[in-house]
Amino acid sequence: MIRFLASLTFRAAVVLSGAALATFALLWHAPGDPALAIAMARYDALATTDVIAIVRAEAGLDVGFWPAFLAWVGPLLVGDFGQSSVTGHDVLPEVMTALSYTMPLALAGLLIGLAISLPLAIIATRRPRGWLDRFAVAIASIGAAIPAYWLGLLLILLFAVHLGWLPAMGARTSAHIVLPALTLGLGVAASLTRILRSGILEARDQPFLPAFTRRGVAAGGIERDHVAPHAAIPVITVFGLELAFLLEGAVMVEVIFARPGLGSFLVNAIEARDFPKVQAVVVLAAILFVTVNLLIDLLYRTLDPRIGERDA
Repeated sequence: MIRFLASLTFRAAVVLSGAALATFALLWHAPGDPALAIAMARYDALATTDVIAIVRAEAGLDVGFWPAFLAWVGPLLVGDFGQSSVTGHDVLPEVMTALSYTMPLALAGLLIGLAISLPLAIIATRRPRGWLDRFAVAIASIGAAIPAYWLGLLLILLFAVHLGWLPAMGARTSAHIVLPALTLGLGVAASLTRILRSGILEARDQPFLPAFTRRGVAAGGIERDHVAPHAAIPVITVFGLELAFLLEGAVMVEVIFARPGLGSFLVNAIEARDFPKVQAVVVLAAILFVTVNLLIDLLYRTLDPRIGERDA
């Protein structure tokens, strides 16, 4: 376990360092003058040459790439994400406020995906290669092929424009989360259905299962105690990573449905070349991926202790 934790810490440090460096480099070398973009976002028409020079010095854009990167990474190591280049406010509280809108949306999408995929996969595996199985696979394939932005527009057209059942834009009430969560959830359901179906079929083909049947173990007990844990391992991987991806995928959906959250926060930060804000979002996303991977590894060891024995 000590070796596992040490390896995990090293991998986390590599991932976070690489994400921070790559993001900073992409923003730094992006076309256009970042000082001009910041000045326009901060002062609009008053962005004169002198103002741009002042902004360049305040944002640390006149000291070179590596000094600017180290000046940002240093405080980051103690949890200080810096101040916005445009507003001058601390970045972390603004990111957490945006995340408070995005996290419920991502969780709602994940729950919708699970609520659809679990019964669909179970029904499909009752008769493998039957018409229900083929129907479930076809639905999952279609769902995986539909882009989220196109699906979101279709849902707006149907439920908001034609039927008038649900609001299309904003986040004022709980009803405003239904359409964006459904947009995310249908995409998640497509992935989880295929993985869960494959996991169940593979688990049922294990050579040791007939021995339990000959010993008189009920079919329900075999499904619960042996098939379900075996099938859960690949599903946990996809389920955990889907949550992390949903926080990023919600960016596009939030823009489509005009919801406040990481989507509008990130788009506005990129347009203004607000380095600290963009970097904060990327670093937090990297931290989320590392945390999810840790939880997945721990769940692996809970479901299959042999994994931990191999690492011992």
